[in-house]
Amino acid sequence: MKKIIMASAITALATVCNSPQSPISSSVAAEPLTGPMSFFITSTGAGDGANFGGIEGADEHCQDLATDVGAGKKTWRAYLSVTGRLSRKNPENNSPSVHARDRIGKGPWFNAKGVLIARDVEHLHNNNNINKQTALSEMGEVINGRGDKPNKHDILTGSRPDGTAFSPHMNYTCKNWFSNDNGQAAVGHHDKMGPVADNWATSWNFAHFSRGCSQKALESSGGAGLLYCFAID
Repeated sequence: MKKIIMASAITALATVCNSPQSPISSSVAAEPLTGPMSFFITSTGAGDGANFGGIEGADEHCQDLATDVGAGKKTWRAYLSVTGRLSRKNPENNSPSVHARDRIGKGPWFNAKGVLIARDVEHLHNNNNINKQTALSEMGEVINGRGDKPNKHDILTGSRPDGTAFSPHMNYTCKNWFSNDNGQAAVGHHDKMGPVADNWATSWNFAHFSRGCSQKALESSGGAGLLYCFAID
């Protein structure tokens, strides 16, 4: 009798789970598995080091490349943070920081081949699906990583691991993306590979700082002035 009751319960549970009205099946069905491109790494940089003419220019670079491959109807944003200003002597000149995580929409995001990169902002910054095979260019091409020549795995972000900006007293955004000379930029490794297996070396958005802001300086440490681009709609 107990076996019959247990079997009936299991059958009932399976029926509920597979029912179109089941909250369990609805949750699974709602999980996106594929979709149109809403994420890519730029196939090229600006050609002027980390100088994009500010964050607006970086956004425009993402938009232009997306347009070139027929994805220009979406609104694209570069995954970059901007350091604010903080002046005790002249507080009227203060300006807030801009955090990369706050300007890229809510997700989900898919690469050029429809593969899910991240469901939402939290997933993006915790256990996302970014790696050398999935972090493709707008044309669906693999970006050179560690071990390739030339190595291009340093992607500009100017951000901390949680996607927020650094202190206003730190210049890790190449003067908020206007410098092609002095300064440094925080970069991540799109292939999640480094000289060691520590978290800092394998972080997609904050692995280290660049050696400078010029094109030559970016290339010397394994970069090419490339950006992560996300569609916000």
